[in-house]
Amino acid sequence: MVLISLEFNFLGSTMGSVVGEKVTCAFAFATRRRLPVVSILASGGARVQEGMLALMQMAKTAIAVAEHRAVRA
Repeated sequence: MVLISLEFNFLGSTMGSVVGEKVTCAFAFATRRRLPVVSILASGGARVQEGMLALMQMAKTAIAVAEHRAVRA
């Protein structure tokens, strides 16, 4: 199992470029090894300070989740 946990008390658990990369890597790791993913999060959305870079992470992570789902199905 791969566990992803974001802490809301740290910047509202917003997703910036680093967080997006780590979440994507966690899903890629789980997909390669055919492991389930458990995520514990309450997010405030994209990190406003990073603008478009943060918004791109949401799409990137959504693709990683879809790929993981396709392999695990």
